[in-house]
Amino acid sequence: MSIQVRIPTPLRKLTGDQDLVEVQGASIDEILDALETAHPGLLERICDETGRVRRFVNIFVNDEDIRFLQNKETPVKDGDEISIVPAIAGG
Repeated sequence: MSIQVRIPTPLRKLTGDQDLVEVQGASIDEILDALETAHPGLLERICDETGRVRRFVNIFVNDEDIRFLQNKETPVKDGDEISIVPAIAGG
């Protein structure tokens, strides 16, 4: 199952400046593992040392925040688009 993942600008240096990468997986967890295999160093910027998605990183499946779905167990299917979005701090 091939899934497209939209990479935010701050992380593109790890993907060779690609804004969209394609990986295989049936859940967000598998997608994140595949991203790390293809682009080492990416996972540690998305997840903390316990494996949880960092507070300041949002992951969307077709515009739905995974925190309101099944988090990293959220299933994905062909044609889904995953977006990794760093939270913007304001003040």
